[in-house]
Amino acid sequence: MRGVLYTLGAALLGCATLWQATDGLRAVTAEGARRVSVARNPRPVPAVPVQTMQGDWVTIAENGPALVEFIYTTCPTICQISGGDFAELRDQLVDAGLDIPMYSLSFDPENDDLEALLNYADLHSATGDPWTAARPREEDLKGLLRTFDVTVIPDNWGGYEHNVAVLYINAEGKFAGAFDTRAFDQIQSAVESGAS
Repeated sequence: MRGVLYTLGAALLGCATLWQATDGLRAVTAEGARRVSVARNPRPVPAVPVQTMQGDWVTIAENGPALVEFIYTTCPTICQISGGDFAELRDQLVDAGLDIPMYSLSFDPENDDLEALLNYADLHSATGDPWTAARPREEDLKGLLRTFDVTVIPDNWGGYEHNVAVLYINAEGKFAGAFDTRAFDQIQSAVESGAS
């Protein structure tokens, strides 16, 4: 009987853990859980400055809605793909008459100097308006990554493993949405909803 109670207790604990980890079974991955969480409970984005590829300092959450992706400029794979997706997204939003700042924000500010940011932007046709490449100050990086639930792990070859998404900051300066990089229509809907 005691064995049955232990088994039942372990099963209940496992179910409770699964329920918690999947946000009530609404998400089956950590990325899915992040998306559900921020859509339901937008969180304030710290008012920290970032340096754009032109050398200007701006605060991304200060002047209304914005879109952000996290990259590092020497990434040979996923960052280049997401940069191409960001370019397509920019084109769709511009064609729809939606003017929203877009930032490719480096999580490797020590190595991604202004020249590297300009080269990345040039490769992906980011002209600075509406889309610019930028980098935070080193001391602000951990807070930004934590706010947006971005995981960055060195890969032991000089690069990083990291999650990728288009992140939406609403007009109140809150992180309010995370989307697949090719979810153009969903992102446009979020931008339109925030503009109304």
